[in-house]
Amino acid sequence: MTTALREQICLLAKSMFERGLTGGSTGNISARTEDGGLLVSPTGTSFGRLDPARLSHFDAKGTLIGGDPPTKEMPLHAAFYDTRSTAGAVVHLHSCHSVAWSMMPDVDVDNFLPPLTPYAIMKLGRVKLLPFYRPGDPAMGDAVRGLAGKRSAVMLANHGPVVAGKDVEAACNAIEELEDTARLAMLMRGIPARMLDETQVRDLVTHFDVEWDD
Repeated sequence: MTTALREQICLLAKSMFERGLTGGSTGNISARTEDGGLLVSPTGTSFGRLDPARLSHFDAKGTLIGGDPPTKEMPLHAAFYDTRSTAGAVVHLHSCHSVAWSMMPDVDVDNFLPPLTPYAIMKLGRVKLLPFYRPGDPAMGDAVRGLAGKRSAVMLANHGPVVAGKDVEAACNAIEELEDTARLAMLMRGIPARMLDETQVRDLVTHFDVEWDD
């Protein structure tokens, strides 16, 4: 199963890279193995050229047992795994529209994405906008831990989104929905768009059992 998971991580990462969701050597991805360990994208690698055999491999105790050195954002990934028992994978991108939306002065820090479509609500719940931190700063992990596992997704201001999912496919699908919704928000900025109202949002939250309230 580890071989299949390695290949799946690289396939999904390459797909996101090829569609411009993260460029160069930006972004990082991790997933739980069946024995409680982790597979993680190595530091300084491109999503477009990940090697399944060289993914960083941690055992269930958090010891690196194989592959290349991991991404410098390990504290960020660890914070999600440690606070969300349902987290089977974590993805972090430098996706353009979500970063642009994080720079807007009137964005709601407690509910980063406006209710434009049902899908971000269903896949992400409410997304927390965190302040800017230097890339690799362990304080990002501390900020996620401060949410006590109540959010599956955060947006790092001027940096990029981070999403935890039940598995690597779910996490990738959710972070793509985050970027798509941010893109819509930027397209509709300054236009009096008809967004979903509170009753419609609550219906979605109830019907799909979405994590929503603190």
